[in-house]
Amino acid sequence: MTDLSLSVIDEAEHIPRLSPNISQYFLNPNCSEPFEIGVLRGEGIGSEVIDAALTVLSAIESVSKASFTVHFGGCIGNESTKSNGNPLSDAVISFCEMIFTRQGAVLSGPGGGRYVYDLRKRFDLFCKLNPLVPCRELNNAGRLKSEHTKGVDIILVRENVGGIYQGKWSEETSSTGKKSATHHFSYSMDEVGRIAEIAAKIANTRQRKLAVVVKPNGIPSISDLWVECAYDSAARYGVEMKSLEIDYAAYRLIQDARDLDVVVTPNLFGDILSDLGGALLGSRGLCYAGSFSSSGSAVYQTNHGAAFDLAGTDRANPIAQILSLAMMLRESFGLTWEADLITQAIRQVCCAGFRTDDINEPGCRNIGTNEMGNRVAETVSKLGSRSI
Repeated sequence: MTDLSLSVIDEAEHIPRLSPNISQYFLNPNCSEPFEIGVLRGEGIGSEVIDAALTVLSAIESVSKASFTVHFGGCIGNESTKSNGNPLSDAVISFCEMIFTRQGAVLSGPGGGRYVYDLRKRFDLFCKLNPLVPCRELNNAGRLKSEHTKGVDIILVRENVGGIYQGKWSEETSSTGKKSATHHFSYSMDEVGRIAEIAAKIANTRQRKLAVVVKPNGIPSISDLWVECAYDSAARYGVEMKSLEIDYAAYRLIQDARDLDVVVTPNLFGDILSDLGGALLGSRGLCYAGSFSSSGSAVYQTNHGAAFDLAGTDRANPIAQILSLAMMLRESFGLTWEADLITQAIRQVCCAGFRTDDINEPGCRNIGTNEMGNRVAETVSKLGSRSI
């Protein structure tokens, strides 16, 4: 384990971040200081990881010229269902509307039930971006061999408001007492076309490779529509396009991830692949994403759940929530320097050998949620002060 004061990382090395051109696409031109952030703490480990992220935000404010106003909303998910009868209450909807009207963005902790699905549908957050870029300092912390994860740089572009998660369902009981369940869902050309267009634009700024994930023999008509829309968008932007069946895409994500660049998926397939991406990163505690509307409204979250079994134990990994904050600063507010400072600080802390349970390895020091947040914040302050 290296002492933090002695750990040095070459700033020219690749760090986990999205292409700067994505900021140009989603950045709200009307946002201004102080930047408005709406916080939904969530349930389970939500308060702990959100608090760690807000500690890092305070450190950013101490070394940056940017200023922030933080607002706190009500409960979400299962807690909201118990008190309001709905995982997404009217009060939280009004809170998010207020934040978006003020050109702000929402930082959300985990929430159960249909919270995320209803939130995305209510605000048409149709585009979810999952960066899958393993941190070099954690190459040996995961289950996959480091030689297979080194150099992986994928952006998973997931359609967020259509498909099977937003279908219509029902249950029936026959006269003999036997139950049956039905679920209907569909995709329109407009729904698929707009997400394919964004994926092709992103691919055009990177390696110019786009993969669309489908299941042609299982769901032929919807798969054909996705391939057609992806091909049209790729052709417009001069991007190479190929289709991957979902089972093969899952295999490739683990077996040969370096060959993937931008991957665009229907809702369900994106959910599967983004969670599987946690194996690439070394832990689900490192997975994060942003969900966007066409007008720039955005919600930033981790990809993991509430982990009720870890709640109150100070064992949860807050890095994904901190990275979702960094993504917010870059993508919604255009604060690239501040976002890069956070990712650099995370790398410094991991390089120094400080780890939470899920990414611990021999020779490293196991620390809790709170200490990890504090160490990242302290490193942000040190690195930021040197840059001023």
